Amino acid sequence: MSDAVGAVRAIASASVSSVMRARIAVAAIFFLNGVSVASWVVRIPDAQRALALSAGTLGLALLGAAGGALVAMPFAGRLVSRHGSRAVTVGAALAYAATLALPAVAPSLILLIAALFINGAANGSLNVAMNAQASTVERVHGRPIMASFHALFSGGGLAGAAGGGMIAAGGASAQLHLAAVGGVMIALVVLAARAMLPASAEWHPPEAEAGDEAVRPGRRVILLGVLAFSVLFAEGAMGDWSAVYLRDVAGAGPGLAASGYAAFSIAMALGRVVGDHLTARLGATRMVGFGALLATAGIALALFDPSTRAIAIGFGAVGAGLATAFPSVLTAASRVPGMKAGAGIAAVATLGYTGLLAGPPLIGFVAQMTNLRGGMAAVGMACLLTAVLAGTLREDDGS
Repeated sequence: MSDAVGAVRAIASASVSSVMRARIAVAAIFFLNGVSVASWVVRIPDAQRALALSAGTLGLALLGAAGGALVAMPFAGRLVSRHGSRAVTVGAALAYAATLALPAVAPSLILLIAALFINGAANGSLNVAMNAQASTVERVHGRPIMASFHALFSGGGLAGAAGGGMIAAGGASAQLHLAAVGGVMIALVVLAARAMLPASAEWHPPEAEAGDEAVRPGRRVILLGVLAFSVLFAEGAMGDWSAVYLRDVAGAGPGLAASGYAAFSIAMALGRVVGDHLTARLGATRMVGFGALLATAGIALALFDPSTRAIAIGFGAVGAGLATAFPSVLTAASRVPGMKAGAGIAAVATLGYTGLLAGPPLIGFVAQMTNLRGGMAAVGMACLLTAVLAGTLREDDGS
């Protein structure tokens, strides 16, 4: 059965109103996930102070969340394939919300790592499942909308950071703050659950019904995984090293040093708002390819012009250029011939998040061996690799 026939059948199984309700429900899940992640991030200093952790020990503890996510993602893909993305999205979202406050109440380092592992596993599962549900909504909707969901995640992150900062400044405890966010998330997820598309609306290629052998990653999935790795490698590096780069290379003070990541984040959020429309016009291959070249040019500007303004502009170009890359990769992963959507997304997302984790330390290693410009040049290489691999998306963009 061709992808087009599968899409027609999926569209026939869902009315226009149900698709719109599903889109709103999934958008709410992405937004809530962004709010909750940011709410924890702004309370990390509280957890550090409560347990008197050094920076190095805190960094080790935070790896617990990453480890939990990477372990859980492949299992989440299998659950999505068996039970549908709606059931797994709801279950994972409830589990994530219910465990959001666990790190804040952990009385020791070991229990903090365990709490972060559990919460990270729930969040990793949610990322796989909600993107699988989003890909189903996108398929029955009939045009690209994946970037808009990721834009709402970014918007939720900004809202969670701003609101969390005010709550923390007001003196509320981290435990109460995170428990309240988790409680609100649980209530809204329950409301959104019924509006999501059921498993019957999801398309599975007949080859994927033969057994586990049919869902093993093939060449296309591996290439998509490498593409996801390169995109999130660059994103992770920008998150951890942009302020350091501005401080050490441009001599910026603390306020101006933050402008680089602010420019990156705002440009990425805005790029995702308009990204679906541009992807529909240009196709995913051209959109990601040209965007990655823009990101490469942004890194080049930051490397060759050490002024604060030039570096901020360059980092903004990276955010705009990579805005639609990861959403497009996930859409492609959900449509790999012979694989169910959940399995494809899980495989590609796991490789992608490995890049997100690997980026910051690898940049530090390169910078240690050369200098900070050498480390940032590695980000440019990742952006260039993204442009080279953009052709992997060709089967899904109609170009």
